[in-house]
Amino acid sequence: MTTDQRRALIYIAGSQLLALTLWFSASAVAPQLEELWMLSRGQTAGLTLAVQVGFVVGALALAVSNLADTLASRTLFTAAAVIGAGVNLGLLALGEGDFLWALVLRFLTGAALAGVYPAGLKVMAGWFREGRGLALGVLVGALTVGSAGPHLIRGLGFEWRGVVGGASLLALISALLMWTRLEDGPYETARQRFSFKQVGAVVGNRGFRLSTYGYLGHMWELYAMWTWTAAFLAAAAEEAGRSDGFVPTATFFIIAVGGLGAWSFGRWADRYGRTRLAGLSMLISGLAGLATPLVYGRSPVIVVALFLVWGYAVVADSAQFSTMVTETSDHETRGTALALQTALGFLLTLVTIRGVPLLADAWGWQWAFPILAVGPAAGIAAMVALKRSPASAALAGGKG
Repeated sequence: MTTDQRRALIYIAGSQLLALTLWFSASAVAPQLEELWMLSRGQTAGLTLAVQVGFVVGALALAVSNLADTLASRTLFTAAAVIGAGVNLGLLALGEGDFLWALVLRFLTGAALAGVYPAGLKVMAGWFREGRGLALGVLVGALTVGSAGPHLIRGLGFEWRGVVGGASLLALISALLMWTRLEDGPYETARQRFSFKQVGAVVGNRGFRLSTYGYLGHMWELYAMWTWTAAFLAAAAEEAGRSDGFVPTATFFIIAVGGLGAWSFGRWADRYGRTRLAGLSMLISGLAGLATPLVYGRSPVIVVALFLVWGYAVVADSAQFSTMVTETSDHETRGTALALQTALGFLLTLVTIRGVPLLADAWGWQWAFPILAVGPAAGIAAMVALKRSPASAALAGGKG
C-alpha cells in the first residue's frame, strides 16, 4: 500500500464513519422518543423503517438514472452528506404529535445516505485494485462503527437532542473531509453518459446476480439484528432480574465490533478468496442468531458475549459482496451496480426489521431472532454457486 493509498484509506473511511452516524440517530434514542411523543412499538420501528425505505428509493433512483456513474463520486458523497445532516437536524424542531413529519425526515435522511454509501464504495475502489477487499472491508468497518456511534453518544449520557444534533455535526464534518482532503484515485472510472441500458447490462451479469443473492441473505439478517439488539438485551436483563443500564453502551460495542470483523475478513478474503470468507462469516452469524434463545434471561455477561460474536460476524462479509460487484461488473457500470445491489438489499431489510418485533409480540423476545438465520443459509448457497461459476475467476485475483 502506497503512502497516497494509505492517506486515502484514512480519509475515505473517516468520512464514511462520520456520515453514517445519521442512520441510527433516532433509533438510538427510541425509548426517549416513545415517552415524549407517546409512540407505539410499531411507530418506533417506523423510525428505522423510514430510513430504510428512503435509502431504497434513493439507491434505486441512482441506479435507474445512472447518477452513480455520471456524477463524480466525491461530489455525490459530499452533497448527500450535507443534505442528510440538514434533514436530520429537522427532528429537533418537532414536538409531540409530529410523528408523521418525523417519518418524512427519516425517509429523506435515508434517501440522502443512498448517495453516501455507494459513492464511498466507488471512491475507495478508485484508489485500490490490489487489496480491494481489505480496503472496502475497512470502509464497511467504518460504516459499522459510525452506525453504532449514536448508541455511544447516548451511553455517554446525552439526551435525544444531543444525539441527533451530534450526528448531524459529524455528517457535516464528513462532507468537509471528502471534499477538501481527497482527490480521485488512479482507478476511478470515467464519468459515463446517461443510458437506461446500463441497468440491463448490470442485471444480465451472472457474477453480479450471484454476488447479490449472497448480499440479500446477508441483509436479511444484518439490520434487523442491529435495530433490535438493544430491545433484546433490555428484555433479557429484565427476565434475569438485572438492571438494563448497560444496554446503550453494550449495544454500541456489539455493533462496532463488526468494524473489526469487516477489516479482518477483508484482509483474509484477499488472501484466501471472497466466496469462502463470506460463507464462513454467514455460517458464524447464522449459528449465533440460532443460539439467542439459549442465553435469554441468563447473566448479561453471557448474553453480551454471544452478541459480540454475532456482531463481529454479521457484517464481516458485507464488504466482500461489494468487492465482488466491482470485480465482476464492467468498469462503466460499477457505480450503477453498487447502487442497485444496495437498493435490493435494503429493500429486503424492511421485512425483517418489521417482522422481528411482531415475532417478539407473539412469542416473546426469546424467540424473535432465530428466523434471521434463514438469510445466511441462503447466502451460503449463493456463495457455493458463485465459487463454481466462471465468474469466480475475476474474484480476488482468481482465488474465488
